[in-house]
Amino acid sequence: MPPVFAHGALRLYLLSLLESGPKHGYELIKALKDRFGGTYSPSAGTIYPRLGKLEEDGLVATEPAGRRTNYRITAAGLAELNRRREDLAGVENDIAASVQRLTGTLREDIRSSMRGLRGDLAAAAEAARAAAAAATALPANSQPHSPKGQPLKEAELLLQDFRDGLRADLRRQALHQPISPVTLETVRTVLEEARAAIRGTLQP
Repeated sequence: MPPVFAHGALRLYLLSLLESGPKHGYELIKALKDRFGGTYSPSAGTIYPRLGKLEEDGLVATEPAGRRTNYRITAAGLAELNRRREDLAGVENDIAASVQRLTGTLREDIRSSMRGLRGDLAAAAEAARAAAAAATALPANSQPHSPKGQPLKEAELLLQDFRDGLRADLRRQALHQPISPVTLETVRTVLEEARAAIRGTLQP
């Protein structure tokens, strides 16, 4: 996969993130992750050396903030940023293209995984049908008691439990940060594949 940032682009983008105010390293990593919609999250080993070089060049200064170290843009850093506004616009365009590319790659990975899952679900459904057919062939007095309509009720309860649990998980996530495009695409793909697999077990 091609690099997310071209040479020198991450350095410039870090300056742009600091323009709004001082930030510590984790805040910068999170800001980058959010900008990429969760499709890319830079490591500390990527960010801190860039910050160190910016400080060495006098474009960024550090200041203590409790147990953390904040980075703030200097007058020289702001002058550099203003001088390269057109370059920054190009970086933003590159980021948008990278997000689209990474999202497409992740979507295909998800769909590939779901195809395997769908095959597993189909095999499980076939085994369930065979077991049900065998149970039907048993003498009436040897079959387990199963009131009419109970399987439908149980299936509906399973669906309700799944919906309620997943909805709670998504809402908890949304309290901390927006649901990423990757998560949304995963939910959509998984539900489509699950619905197709379940429909495949229904009698025409």
